[in-house]
Amino acid sequence: MLHTIAQTNMPVDEVLRIRKNRLMPAHRSACSASDDTALKRISIVTGIHGDELEGQYVCYEVSRRIKEHPEHLKGIVDIYPALNPFGIDSVTRGIPAFDLDMNRIFPGNSDGDMNEYLASEIIRDIKGSDLCLDIHASNIYLTEIPQIRINELHEETLLPWALLSNVDFIWVHGTSTVLESTLAFSLNSRNTPTLVVEMGVGMRITEEYGLQLTDGIFRLMKEMGIWDGPVNEVRTPVISRNPDDVAFLNAPVSGIFIKTRSHGSMLKAGDEIGRIVDPLRGELLSRVIAPVDGWLFTVREYPVVDEGSLLARILRGEKS
Repeated sequence: MLHTIAQTNMPVDEVLRIRKNRLMPAHRSACSASDDTALKRISIVTGIHGDELEGQYVCYEVSRRIKEHPEHLKGIVDIYPALNPFGIDSVTRGIPAFDLDMNRIFPGNSDGDMNEYLASEIIRDIKGSDLCLDIHASNIYLTEIPQIRINELHEETLLPWALLSNVDFIWVHGTSTVLESTLAFSLNSRNTPTLVVEMGVGMRITEEYGLQLTDGIFRLMKEMGIWDGPVNEVRTPVISRNPDDVAFLNAPVSGIFIKTRSHGSMLKAGDEIGRIVDPLRGELLSRVIAPVDGWLFTVREYPVVDEGSLLARILRGEKS
């Protein structure tokens, strides 16, 4: 069932609407909202950044699988595919015309301006979910292994859920990197467990990653009692808690980056990851070499680089 969770009037007779699709057990679909409190609820959220589209496929696939076997649905699945609909329509990371990152204005203010009001309504609607997944992609420059990022303030609550999510990597980061104005922090601070997923690349859909995460979502729903149908086995992720575990590689010169290793590769110190070339002079400017043994979990996708541009991240040691 489609619901409008927030709307506001725009110039020239336009209306901005943020909508969700609520999927419920067939025998409860006619019940009032007050009758839903006994059911477990999971919220699938994406589209905060308009240039991050990986979550669109996940929303489709979760809904498709449930509709294919509605008899197995025993709880509530709320799907929010576009928290920033104008951003998605215009392929813009932030909110168009405001030059504003929507993920920097939560929890919002119901009496504030349009964007603060929308943020507060989003929090109001999602709050109280038994679990929320906030799905992001990387930007257009980098491609990422499916991963969940958890700040250490909420590790005890979130890690057990993250382990069931079928991602490759769980990155637990320190409180110094926490942005309190994000959707995930605001929900976690309001006792709504929220996992932040990063995967793929901006402005694209990586079907393989979408299917991988969808399998994880159904495993989570099985654990929560929301789904009683069959689920696929999930992979055991690598977990990193120490910031020194991750080596960052930045471009030593400007030019065109030609990658020679794909993300997900295991590397030895000295392995070539890519080359930076000068197309005008036909010259090799720099070979990009792995400084440590480890797992290449981020790599540059967009080839034009400036000196200092991030090229790769390597998790030190053997992937286990």
